Amino acid sequence: MTILCIETSTSVCSAAICKDGVPFKQCISREGSNHARLLPRYIGELLSFAREQNLSIDAVALSEGPGSYTGLRIGTSTAKGLCYGLNIPLIPIPTLEILIAAAKEKGADGIFFPMIDARRMEVYTTGEEGKARAVVVENEASLYDGDEEVYYFGDGAAKCQSVLKKPNWHFVPDVVPESRHLAVIIGPMSVQYRKITTDLAYYEPYYLKEFVAAPSHIKGLK
Repeated sequence: MTILCIETSTSVCSAAICKDGVPFKQCISREGSNHARLLPRYIGELLSFAREQNLSIDAVALSEGPGSYTGLRIGTSTAKGLCYGLNIPLIPIPTLEILIAAAKEKGADGIFFPMIDARRMEVYTTGEEGKARAVVVENEASLYDGDEEVYYFGDGAAKCQSVLKKPNWHFVPDVVPESRHLAVIIGPMSVQYRKITTDLAYYEPYYLKEFVAAPSHIKGLK
């Protein structure tokens, strides 16, 4: 199984080739706001690499959200175009699961709260049975009221440090979702990948909340 993995849900833009659940090559930028320019270049480099290695792409795996509206749209349109053009399936992977895989790589072990910034003190994180939810973080009880060791991380986590002060709550810095982390999740289920692929014609990113456009600050526009 050779899978092209795409991650554009946050300010980090990355794409990778993974084979049999193991990352082979990754292209990544942490500069932010360059997804539309960088992702096509990364895809081109990875497809050239695949040809050089005599690898045939079997599927495209995509970080499905929640996350940046713009980033998710760029990743989704690119992934769907590749799947249509190469006649291969699309595998959507929840972004919060990708963040958890990134945190485990750093050695975190306990109850996990991946956090994707949703502006102000709101974050996208996990709830019961791992289901994604949007939460305004006011204190620990906003998320979890137990005494176990808790680890929180992601681009929405740093701003929560001021209100998450209990000693059993641990902030893990520099945890970002990367395309190579999709390989960790796909690995155990690669033999069943066709059962988790989605219908390309109807697939949309998982935004979690509806997009609301802000008023324009340009004079003359409303």
